[in-house]
Amino acid sequence: MIAWWRGRTLQARITVLAATITLVCLLGLAALAASNLSPRLIGSVDHELTGALGPAGAEVSAGRPLSGSAPVTLRVLDIAGAPVDGGTPTGLSASDVSALKAGQPVQRDGARYLGTVVSAPDGAQRLVVAGAGLVGFAAAVHYGGVWLVVVAIAGALVAGFATWLVVRLSLRPVARMRGSVRSLPPGARLALPDSHDELRALAEEFNALLERQEQASDRLRRFTGDAAHELRSPVASIRVQAEVAVTNPDPELAQETLSDILTEAERLSSLLDGLLSLARSDAGEVPPASPVELVSEVRAAVARLPAGAPETRVSTAVAQAWASAAHAEVELVLDNLLRNACRYARGQIVVSVLASRSSVRVVVDDDGPGIAPEHREKVFDRFYRIADDRARSSGGTGLGLAMVAETVRRRGGRVQVGESPDGGARFVVLWRAAAGGEA
Repeated sequence: MIAWWRGRTLQARITVLAATITLVCLLGLAALAASNLSPRLIGSVDHELTGALGPAGAEVSAGRPLSGSAPVTLRVLDIAGAPVDGGTPTGLSASDVSALKAGQPVQRDGARYLGTVVSAPDGAQRLVVAGAGLVGFAAAVHYGGVWLVVVAIAGALVAGFATWLVVRLSLRPVARMRGSVRSLPPGARLALPDSHDELRALAEEFNALLERQEQASDRLRRFTGDAAHELRSPVASIRVQAEVAVTNPDPELAQETLSDILTEAERLSSLLDGLLSLARSDAGEVPPASPVELVSEVRAAVARLPAGAPETRVSTAVAQAWASAAHAEVELVLDNLLRNACRYARGQIVVSVLASRSSVRVVVDDDGPGIAPEHREKVFDRFYRIADDRARSSGGTGLGLAMVAETVRRRGGRVQVGESPDGGARFVVLWRAAAGGEA
């Protein structure tokens, strides 16, 4: 049943719901009206009898003959219930007479009676009775209830048709928008409606979605092209050098060639690792965050530097600084920043760790050629290299800083580049402080 319901159109579902709710409400009102129909009719008869009984009692008290007229029948009885007006017996029982003397209504043989006791001019007590027939009363109540139900069903059908028509007219702009989307050429956007309503908001959100999709497609095309270009160079170099080693029988030359092949293979492996890391990041794979102590991580990253690296000094005013990140992410960021600094530093690297209540910063300074201001925003782009002294013979893949920026960004932090006190480059990485870290 649920699967069938979900398979219906929005127009059909809204129509059925509106008709059903209307029918339930109208049937409830019909049941309420039918339950009050009989008391209302009886009340109207009693009102008419009471209106005729007052003047009749006054006439009997004054000794005048009754002047009642149809449909109300007036009779004068003694206290025992016997007629004293010369008419035929009323057929009322002793209990009925007692109820009438007490002012209570009596219903018998398709008629309803009300009575009142008055004193005649001779001092005798008289019971004045007003009665009216209830012919067709049961049929009126029955058919009244039936017609109320019929009206409720007809009202529900009318409400359902009106809802179907209104929804159909309301969904026409959506159908036109759907047709526009189907025929939308690449790079185009939906025309925004003049009215500032939900349809305009939907069109704006759809245009924003198209914009994000095109940007993602552009990034993917650039990434694919750059990756193919970057992979081509080490693969071609490995192939050429392998061919030289195979065709040249000189052992010394072959050994030198194999060493160059190993270097290119390591560069290719590093490039592939970077591409895989960025691909996982683009796919939204984010490991769970936990408190990571940065001072010890910085010291461990410095210890991992290869032999012959420039002198690296760790400067910190705190014993511990906790950041909200993953351990592998912190290692990736620190290793790439330090390798980048080692590649360009002339003689010294300084790594500082600064902590505040809400954030933790790692600052890496080198004394190399630095980065010109016009390149500082682009160095975090993938495969971007600076064609100056800073990139000369670096052997980098152009992905290290891009991975640093992406890794820190997805944790809510940021990376900035500027000028160090020694004239080289300064990289500042800012993480959010971990709430669960220990001071």
